[in-house]
Amino acid sequence: MGLTYGYDIYLPPRNIARVLTALAALAPPASRVPPLELTLPGGDRLVLPFTSHFESEPVDCSTGSTFELDTSIMFDVDDALREYAKTGGPEPDADGRLQVGYVYATIRFQSFLHPGYASVEFWAATSGMSRLFARSANVRKVFTDLTAAGGGVCCLFDTGDGGPEQVCWLNGETTQEMVSGFLFPDWSDLVATWPDAGESEIVQAS
Repeated sequence: MGLTYGYDIYLPPRNIARVLTALAALAPPASRVPPLELTLPGGDRLVLPFTSHFESEPVDCSTGSTFELDTSIMFDVDDALREYAKTGGPEPDADGRLQVGYVYATIRFQSFLHPGYASVEFWAATSGMSRLFARSANVRKVFTDLTAAGGGVCCLFDTGDGGPEQVCWLNGETTQEMVSGFLFPDWSDLVATWPDAGESEIVQAS
């Protein structure tokens, strides 16, 4: 088994369309796949430059609890991304951005941590990408920025091994606290800091 690192975003279910729209803006400018038509619970319809299970057939999630996306994301190059580019794959484009390969996403309309919140769980496709997720400040910024853009409450760095996760963004502030640490001894202590799901509308702190 290889490494499977990722970033998990928690947000009100009504904001799923918002975060997916922000995610679509990070896709490579020249997509090689047909657009994916997506219907969300509540009737919101989106057209995304991604696939689901590597297919582009329309997906109706109006009665489902989860769905999967295969995404491609452009990241602003930093030292970690520059080193990663040397291992193969595309070079940075003229704008200094790099596509690192597939980033898989699982959208849950009821998250494991709180049924009143949805989650979008991004995970790296390879061990090399997982190490990049751990090292790159710009990769982390993409996911904390997506949390802010989606009106989310929390972003976690998840190593996928059942160990303590790092809280990267919480209620409008960047942070580096650990779950099972001093501030958040367990998950209930973290979730207790989230506003009521019906009232939350978090913006990124200036």
